[in-house]
Amino acid sequence: MQLSVEISKYPLHADYIPFIKDFIERLNQHSELKVLTNTMSTQVFGDYDVLMNTLSVEMKRSFEQYGKIVFVCKFISGDLSPQS
Repeated sequence: MQLSVEISKYPLHADYIPFIKDFIERLNQHSELKVLTNTMSTQVFGDYDVLMNTLSVEMKRSFEQYGKIVFVCKFISGDLSPQS
């Protein structure tokens, strides 16, 4: 099953840009996922199990490294990437 996720990350820190960039760079290291970024959110597309496991690991890592962070996510079944 394919999954599409839109994520916005809001680190509760004055210097928030590096925290967001780090998360996006880590997502991009997973070649089995399609990652598209714009000025408002990051969209990730891929196999449901792979994508959910990746988000679990990377979100936990963000919490552990940077402390308080708000993630706002939308989950949609299917691959709704522009290339599909």
